[in-house]
Amino acid sequence: MLNLGILISGRGSNMESILRSIKRKKIPIRPAVVISNKPDAKGLKIAESMGVSIEVVESKGFAGSRAEYDKRVMKVLSEYGVTPKNGLVCLAGFMRIISPEFVKRYKNRIINIHPALLPSFPGLDSQKQALAYGAKYSGCTVHFVDAGMDTGPIIMQAVVRIKEGDTEESLSKRILREEHRIYPEAVNLFARKKITVSGRRTIIS
Repeated sequence: MLNLGILISGRGSNMESILRSIKRKKIPIRPAVVISNKPDAKGLKIAESMGVSIEVVESKGFAGSRAEYDKRVMKVLSEYGVTPKNGLVCLAGFMRIISPEFVKRYKNRIINIHPALLPSFPGLDSQKQALAYGAKYSGCTVHFVDAGMDTGPIIMQAVVRIKEGDTEESLSKRILREEHRIYPEAVNLFARKKITVSGRRTIIS
């Protein structure tokens, strides 16, 4: 069985949705560890209450490079069996950019969820961007992480219609509900070896 490592920086609501799906035996994967770069991340207590090991690799005040920080994270992942051969890494509100070294070592084994229909509106403030552009639809995207900013192969997407009078907050809430639905689905597909990457495309069997 695959070992799962989840990286968080805050409450980790997507982390919680994945862990709940695993607990209901919907995903054949072992939640090995939740790692936060912030010691006060609320998600750590949630993970611990669900019986998952937690670790902190604090980034504040870390004087080294991004690659050196990620080397520490990869060491913790390996200690819990989340390896490039037998692991999956999920980013769930992890507010750091992953280094190319991390991406290369865990190629096609790091996935992220982004609150927009990529390739539109990558980066921060996706809902604000969508509203400013007058987009009629937004949503969320689960994708593999590569060396770019939200540019990795897309695994799954969900569409959310933008309503007249929507604010960043109201749109974000509706998108988040879809995030909680499709992220566990994508993890399940990966765990069941249903995803094949071919260039920029993913093929779901």
